[in-house]
Amino acid sequence: MADKTRNQIRFILNGDDVALNDIAPDATLLDWLRLNRSLRGTKEGCAEGDCGACTVLVGKLSVEGLVYESVNACIRFMGSLDGTHVVTVEHLRGNGEQLHPVQQAMVDFHGSQCGFCTPGFVMSLYALWMKTPNPADAAIEKALQGNLCRCTGYEAIMRAARAISSYGKAAKDPLAVERKDITARLGALRDGARVEVGSGKERLIVPADVDDFAMALEKEPGATIVAGSTDVGLWVTKHMRDISPAIFIGGLDGLRTISEADGVITVGAGVTYSEAFATLSRRIPALGPLVDRIGGEQVRNMGTIGGNIANGSPIGDTPPPLIALGARLTLRKGKARRTIPLETFFIAYGKQDRQPGEFVEAVHVPVPAEGTKFAVYKVTKRRDEDITATLGAFYLTEAKNGTVADIRIAYGGMAPTPKRATAVETALIGKVWSETSVESAMAEYASDFTPITDMRATAEYRALAARNLLLRFYIETTGTGAPFQVTRNEAA
Repeated sequence: MADKTRNQIRFILNGDDVALNDIAPDATLLDWLRLNRSLRGTKEGCAEGDCGACTVLVGKLSVEGLVYESVNACIRFMGSLDGTHVVTVEHLRGNGEQLHPVQQAMVDFHGSQCGFCTPGFVMSLYALWMKTPNPADAAIEKALQGNLCRCTGYEAIMRAARAISSYGKAAKDPLAVERKDITARLGALRDGARVEVGSGKERLIVPADVDDFAMALEKEPGATIVAGSTDVGLWVTKHMRDISPAIFIGGLDGLRTISEADGVITVGAGVTYSEAFATLSRRIPALGPLVDRIGGEQVRNMGTIGGNIANGSPIGDTPPPLIALGARLTLRKGKARRTIPLETFFIAYGKQDRQPGEFVEAVHVPVPAEGTKFAVYKVTKRRDEDITATLGAFYLTEAKNGTVADIRIAYGGMAPTPKRATAVETALIGKVWSETSVESAMAEYASDFTPITDMRATAEYRALAARNLLLRFYIETTGTGAPFQVTRNEAA
């Protein structure tokens, strides 16, 4: 709980201290850099976090120390930057008058033609190089998932990425050499104060801690909660929606914890996809490939598990598998908490079981018991695309006699909310897990879902894909038929 209030957003931009006491709740980092600081190396391409032309690095203090991540400046709000270090392409430098190693590699290997996307590629590769000076091709490809190039193609950029360390050592880069100093400066900015900028409705609030957040939301139950802004950012850039007043919670350490006890992983609502990846992919391996297909690296560094649940999207990637796993959700209002099954949180399109002043605090995910089978499949037009046609998650427990003791099947993109296929489940429970029983149960999909046609897929396609994903799960769990590759493209 905050003992004091500060009326400034404070952060470090490249090497300069910044304090802003006049900034709108919906002001984006991209606009501020270009219009207020004339740092125009950061470009606007899509204004929705897809193309990567606006990529910058944001450094933040964590339990692991000072961590820099690539983010999309076009959907990153200024209110989320308090206590961080923002690094733009203008801050890169080599020895003397030389280019930075990442930039020189891009020049020498002809990784730029029109140049519009190049600063974004440079910043994504910079973030990767600082973490992994000699990355494998798979790591390079993953780091560049959120960057689009339509000129050179990617091979020249890949060659440049492989060669960066031949131009310099990451340990001698200014961000590495100055890490101790930046850490101290960021530590000094953490004064335990609540931040409030603006007046009346046009206010942005950065709570001091989770208790302060609970208090602020009780007082302003209609405020927009902003965690990673990968969804709310588009409300502003694409739909011109008013998000005032806005409460920014992405920096609250109390919502960014991951723990495990008694076979249940508890993920704080503010944990990003990138932060959750190591634990989830290790303890529940099927979730690893799914998280890797949520947007690009910049989106995964910003987007949160709790936000993906709280916004109630019918095509959210994490709710179906979490529902199939039997996850539970902790909601908090003031000091009061309640924990509910995740599947009951989604009531109707745009409506969740969340009272005014209440927020998602954590999700509790049971680790599948030994002998159970779990899989999740995401179907999109392109593999590395976040526009989901349908997503199916399957959890199976078989009895010793080979019958289905328990099965949970959940889908996204098939209904106004993430939803279980309860009629299909009922048709399978107690039956032998066989192709005959699976094909018979498929007839019940019509009872569970009435999908729609939209830009992502037709209703007929969704219905067929949903049935085929169940069949795929059967084939993979029994080893019958032609084997599937979980990481392959699944084109809609």
